Amino acid sequence: MSRRSRSQSVTSLGSDASGDDRSTEGSSSPIVELLIVFVVVFAAQQLTAIIGIGVMAGLFVLATPLTTNPWTIVTSVYAHGGIGHLVSNSLALIVFGWPVARATTRLRFHTFFLVTGVIAGISQIVLSGVFEGMPLVGGWVEQAPVLGASGAVFALLGYLIASNRLSAGLASFIDVPQWFAVLVFVGLAIAVTLATGGPGIALFAHFTGFLVGLLAGRLRVLHVGGSGGRGSRL
Repeated sequence: MSRRSRSQSVTSLGSDASGDDRSTEGSSSPIVELLIVFVVVFAAQQLTAIIGIGVMAGLFVLATPLTTNPWTIVTSVYAHGGIGHLVSNSLALIVFGWPVARATTRLRFHTFFLVTGVIAGISQIVLSGVFEGMPLVGGWVEQAPVLGASGAVFALLGYLIASNRLSAGLASFIDVPQWFAVLVFVGLAIAVTLATGGPGIALFAHFTGFLVGLLAGRLRVLHVGGSGGRGSRL
Protein backbone atom coordinates (compact mmCIF):
# COMPACT_ATOMS: atom_id res chain seq x y z
CA MET A 1 0.00 0.00 0.00
CA SER A 2 2.69 2.51 0.95
CA ARG A 3 4.70 1.76 -2.21
CA ARG A 4 1.65 2.36 -4.41
CA SER A 5 0.86 5.67 -2.70
CA ARG A 6 4.39 6.94 -3.16
CA SER A 7 4.24 6.06 -6.87
CA GLN A 8 0.99 7.96 -7.34
CA SER A 9 2.42 10.95 -5.50
CA VAL A 10 5.47 11.13 -7.75
CA THR A 11 3.31 10.88 -10.86
CA SER A 12 1.10 13.75 -9.74
CA LEU A 13 4.11 16.08 -9.58
CA GLY A 14 4.91 15.47 -13.22
CA SER A 15 1.46 15.88 -14.70
CA ASP A 16 -1.87 17.59 -14.12
CA ALA A 17 -5.45 16.46 -14.66
CA SER A 18 -5.28 17.21 -18.38
CA GLY A 19 -2.24 14.97 -18.86
CA ASP A 20 0.16 17.89 -19.18
CA ASP A 21 3.69 16.63 -18.53
CA ARG A 22 5.20 19.52 -16.60
CA SER A 23 8.60 17.88 -16.34
CA THR A 24 9.04 18.52 -20.08
CA GLU A 25 6.58 21.30 -20.96
CA GLY A 26 7.45 23.33 -17.89
CA SER A 27 11.14 23.10 -18.60
CA SER A 28 13.22 26.23 -17.99
CA SER A 29 15.84 24.99 -20.47
CA PRO A 30 15.53 28.11 -22.69
CA ILE A 31 17.11 30.04 -19.81
CA VAL A 32 19.99 27.58 -19.59
CA GLU A 33 20.42 27.71 -23.36
CA LEU A 34 20.56 31.50 -23.34
CA LEU A 35 23.10 31.51 -20.52
CA ILE A 36 25.28 29.14 -22.54
CA VAL A 37 24.97 31.41 -25.58
CA PHE A 38 25.94 34.42 -23.43
CA VAL A 39 29.11 32.66 -22.23
CA VAL A 40 30.07 31.36 -25.69
CA VAL A 41 29.58 34.77 -27.30
CA PHE A 42 31.50 36.48 -24.50
CA ALA A 43 34.38 34.04 -24.99
CA ALA A 44 34.31 34.74 -28.74
CA GLN A 45 34.45 38.47 -27.96
CA GLN A 46 37.60 38.00 -25.90
CA LEU A 47 39.26 35.89 -28.59
CA THR A 48 38.46 38.31 -31.41
CA ALA A 49 39.56 41.25 -29.25
CA ILE A 50 43.03 39.68 -29.16
CA ILE A 51 43.12 40.03 -32.94
CA GLY A 52 41.87 43.59 -32.67
CA ILE A 53 39.18 45.63 -30.94
CA GLY A 54 37.91 46.66 -34.35
CA VAL A 55 37.42 43.01 -35.31
CA MET A 56 35.45 42.32 -32.13
CA ALA A 57 33.31 45.44 -32.60
CA GLY A 58 32.64 44.56 -36.22
CA LEU A 59 31.28 41.20 -35.16
CA PHE A 60 29.37 41.97 -31.96
CA VAL A 61 28.74 45.72 -31.48
CA LEU A 62 25.73 47.45 -33.01
CA ALA A 63 26.66 50.83 -34.45
CA THR A 64 25.75 53.24 -37.21
CA PRO A 65 25.30 52.84 -40.06
CA LEU A 66 23.31 49.69 -39.40
CA THR A 67 23.89 48.43 -42.94
CA THR A 68 27.68 48.24 -42.53
CA ASN A 69 27.70 45.17 -40.27
CA PRO A 70 24.06 44.00 -40.40
CA TRP A 71 24.78 40.76 -38.51
CA THR A 72 25.47 42.80 -35.36
CA ILE A 73 21.73 43.51 -35.20
CA VAL A 74 21.49 39.92 -33.94
CA THR A 75 24.88 39.21 -32.38
CA SER A 76 24.84 42.37 -30.24
CA VAL A 77 21.79 41.04 -28.37
CA TYR A 78 23.89 38.21 -26.90
CA ALA A 79 27.15 40.14 -26.43
CA HIS A 80 28.28 41.99 -23.29
CA GLY A 81 30.71 44.73 -22.40
CA GLY A 82 32.38 42.98 -19.48
CA ILE A 83 32.04 40.39 -16.73
CA GLY A 84 29.85 42.67 -14.59
CA HIS A 85 27.54 43.35 -17.53
CA LEU A 86 27.34 39.63 -18.30
CA VAL A 87 26.61 38.63 -14.70
CA SER A 88 23.97 41.32 -14.10
CA ASN A 89 22.07 40.46 -17.29
CA SER A 90 22.34 36.75 -16.56
CA LEU A 91 20.88 37.15 -13.08
CA ALA A 92 18.07 39.35 -14.39
CA LEU A 93 17.35 36.79 -17.12
CA ILE A 94 17.01 34.03 -14.53
CA VAL A 95 14.71 36.08 -12.27
CA PHE A 96 12.43 37.56 -14.94
CA GLY A 97 12.74 34.94 -17.66
CA TRP A 98 12.20 31.76 -15.65
CA PRO A 99 8.43 32.20 -15.07
CA VAL A 100 7.91 33.31 -18.68
CA ALA A 101 9.88 30.32 -20.00
CA ARG A 102 7.72 27.96 -17.97
CA ALA A 103 4.57 29.47 -19.45
CA THR A 104 5.42 29.15 -23.14
CA THR A 105 7.29 27.04 -25.66
CA ARG A 106 11.05 27.07 -26.21
CA LEU A 107 10.67 28.42 -29.76
CA ARG A 108 8.36 31.25 -28.73
CA PHE A 109 10.60 32.22 -25.84
CA HIS A 110 13.76 32.38 -27.96
CA THR A 111 11.94 34.24 -30.73
CA PHE A 112 10.52 36.76 -28.26
CA PHE A 113 13.93 37.31 -26.68
CA LEU A 114 15.68 37.86 -30.01
CA VAL A 115 12.99 40.06 -31.57
CA THR A 116 12.61 42.32 -28.54
CA GLY A 117 16.39 42.53 -28.17
CA VAL A 118 16.75 43.57 -31.81
CA ILE A 119 13.98 46.16 -31.52
CA ALA A 120 15.52 47.58 -28.33
CA GLY A 121 19.00 47.78 -29.84
CA ILE A 122 17.84 49.50 -33.02
CA SER A 123 15.70 51.93 -31.04
CA GLN A 124 18.73 52.87 -28.93
CA ILE A 125 20.76 53.69 -32.04
CA VAL A 126 17.96 55.50 -33.87
CA LEU A 127 16.43 57.46 -30.99
CA SER A 128 19.77 58.54 -29.53
CA GLY A 129 20.68 59.84 -32.98
CA VAL A 130 17.42 61.78 -33.16
CA PHE A 131 17.74 63.37 -29.73
CA GLU A 132 21.48 63.99 -29.81
CA GLY A 133 22.17 67.70 -30.17
CA MET A 134 18.54 68.73 -29.68
CA PRO A 135 17.84 71.73 -27.41
CA LEU A 136 17.37 70.95 -23.72
CA VAL A 137 17.82 67.17 -24.02
CA GLY A 138 20.67 66.93 -26.52
CA GLY A 139 23.32 67.44 -23.86
CA TRP A 140 22.12 64.33 -22.03
CA VAL A 141 22.01 62.05 -25.06
CA GLU A 142 24.89 60.61 -27.06
CA GLN A 143 24.64 58.22 -29.96
CA ALA A 144 27.07 55.43 -29.15
CA PRO A 145 27.54 51.79 -30.16
CA VAL A 146 25.45 49.36 -28.13
CA LEU A 147 25.58 45.72 -27.08
CA GLY A 148 23.92 43.59 -24.43
CA ALA A 149 20.77 41.66 -23.62
CA SER A 150 19.22 44.19 -21.24
CA GLY A 151 16.62 45.37 -23.77
CA ALA A 152 15.32 41.81 -24.14
CA VAL A 153 15.53 41.24 -20.37
CA PHE A 154 13.44 44.37 -19.78
CA ALA A 155 10.94 43.01 -22.31
CA LEU A 156 10.66 39.83 -20.21
CA LEU A 157 10.06 41.95 -17.12
CA GLY A 158 7.36 43.93 -18.92
CA TYR A 159 5.72 40.76 -20.18
CA LEU A 160 5.77 39.25 -16.71
CA ILE A 161 4.11 42.32 -15.20
CA ALA A 162 1.37 42.64 -17.82
CA SER A 163 0.48 38.97 -18.24
CA ASN A 164 0.46 37.60 -14.69
CA ARG A 165 -2.75 36.41 -13.07
CA LEU A 166 -3.21 39.55 -10.97
CA SER A 167 -2.93 41.87 -13.97
CA ALA A 168 -5.22 39.66 -16.05
CA GLY A 169 -7.75 39.55 -13.21
CA LEU A 170 -7.79 43.32 -12.82
CA ALA A 171 -8.15 43.78 -16.57
CA SER A 172 -11.19 41.50 -16.60
CA PHE A 173 -12.91 43.47 -13.83
CA ILE A 174 -11.91 47.01 -14.81
CA ASP A 175 -12.91 48.07 -18.30
CA VAL A 176 -10.50 50.82 -19.41
CA PRO A 177 -10.07 52.33 -22.89
CA GLN A 178 -7.21 50.95 -24.93
CA TRP A 179 -5.59 54.38 -25.23
CA PHE A 180 -5.54 54.74 -21.45
CA ALA A 181 -3.88 51.33 -21.01
CA VAL A 182 -1.19 52.33 -23.52
CA LEU A 183 -0.70 55.64 -21.70
CA VAL A 184 -0.26 53.81 -18.40
CA PHE A 185 2.24 51.44 -19.99
CA VAL A 186 4.26 54.34 -21.42
CA GLY A 187 4.31 56.07 -18.03
CA LEU A 188 5.38 52.87 -16.30
CA ALA A 189 8.11 52.30 -18.90
CA ILE A 190 9.43 55.83 -18.36
CA ALA A 191 9.45 55.36 -14.58
CA VAL A 192 11.27 52.01 -14.75
CA THR A 193 13.77 53.35 -17.28
CA LEU A 194 14.63 56.39 -15.17
CA ALA A 195 14.91 54.22 -12.04
CA THR A 196 17.50 52.02 -13.75
CA GLY A 197 19.39 54.82 -15.47
CA GLY A 198 23.07 55.57 -15.05
CA PRO A 199 26.25 56.42 -16.95
CA GLY A 200 26.68 54.29 -20.05
CA ILE A 201 23.20 52.78 -19.73
CA ALA A 202 21.16 52.34 -22.94
CA LEU A 203 18.03 54.08 -21.67
CA PHE A 204 16.17 54.02 -24.97
CA ALA A 205 16.78 50.27 -25.26
CA HIS A 206 15.48 49.71 -21.74
CA PHE A 207 12.44 51.88 -22.37
CA THR A 208 11.61 50.23 -25.69
CA GLY A 209 12.17 46.69 -24.45
CA PHE A 210 10.04 47.22 -21.35
CA LEU A 211 7.23 48.91 -23.30
CA VAL A 212 7.18 46.20 -25.98
CA GLY A 213 7.13 43.58 -23.23
CA LEU A 214 4.18 45.26 -21.52
CA LEU A 215 2.19 45.42 -24.75
CA ALA A 216 3.08 41.83 -25.63
CA GLY A 217 2.06 40.72 -22.14
CA ARG A 218 -1.26 42.52 -22.46
CA LEU A 219 -1.85 40.69 -25.74
CA ARG A 220 -0.44 37.45 -24.26
CA VAL A 221 1.55 36.72 -27.41
CA LEU A 222 3.43 33.90 -25.67
CA HIS A 223 0.26 32.27 -24.40
CA VAL A 224 -0.13 28.63 -25.32
CA GLY A 225 -3.83 27.77 -25.58
CA GLY A 226 -5.57 24.82 -24.03
CA SER A 227 -7.04 24.04 -20.66
CA GLY A 228 -4.35 23.72 -18.03
CA GLY A 229 -1.74 24.67 -20.61
CA ARG A 230 1.38 26.63 -19.91
CA GLY A 231 -0.10 29.99 -20.74
CA SER A 232 -2.33 29.84 -17.68
CA ARG A 233 0.52 29.36 -15.19
CA LEU A 234 2.20 32.79 -15.36
